[in-house]
Amino acid sequence: MRKKEKNQNSLAASFQQALAAEDLCAQVFEGFPFPIQIFDPDGTSALVNRCFLEEYQIEDPVAVVGVFNILHDPLVRAYRSEIERAFSGDYVFIPDVKVPTQELAQRHGVETSIQAIYQDISVFPVLSSEEEIKYVVVVMVNRRIYRDREEIMRAKEFIANNCLEKYDAAKAAQAAGLCPSHLARLFKQHTGITLHDYYINCLMEKVKENLTDRNLSVSQAFAACNLDYCGHYARVFKERVGYSPSVYRKMALSRTK
Repeated sequence: MRKKEKNQNSLAASFQQALAAEDLCAQVFEGFPFPIQIFDPDGTSALVNRCFLEEYQIEDPVAVVGVFNILHDPLVRAYRSEIERAFSGDYVFIPDVKVPTQELAQRHGVETSIQAIYQDISVFPVLSSEEEIKYVVVVMVNRRIYRDREEIMRAKEFIANNCLEKYDAAKAAQAAGLCPSHLARLFKQHTGITLHDYYINCLMEKVKENLTDRNLSVSQAFAACNLDYCGHYARVFKERVGYSPSVYRKMALSRTK
């Protein structure tokens, strides 16, 4: 199991322990730093926390609670089988989900500057003392948020989603709906860096994530990103991150003990 999923499992376990103590439950739920939505066993939205309301710019929980049923919601159709497993008693982890932010904003009658959000989503049941499903909890952890103008957002999405492939400015421009030279000028103007710099940053983020996996050596962390540790990219990593790969790994792993 990948580290990210292990962390989500731990998060779910901690959350369920808090739910077992009702006096602590309300504090944990409201103060949790990630959006949370709780559903009744039939799939109807029962509760949302403050972070959820702020994330989606919803003023009143009445706009959500009791209104939508996740088991019949067309916006989550692509993940319905995974969600149904949670309502059958399983813990489900769905990584890197693209949230339909514009559709949600339209549904709730709000305006949003966010073009796209990618989240890791944990869905798990909370059982009663009789071992029956009391409700199902959905915890959403943001991985990437795009707030740029649409063409820049599409280029960033394409590069982030394909950074393990060979850099291709023409394909990024095609995804953005612009010619390569126009995208290059626009991207530098709005972000302050070149497309290729952004590509390298995305690659280094992937390497950083791999370096926190205790099952991978430093060289394997680079190899998983199609990079050679004993060469150019080890120097690039230190330039971008500020530490050598081995030092960064030691620091990152020491924080997870």
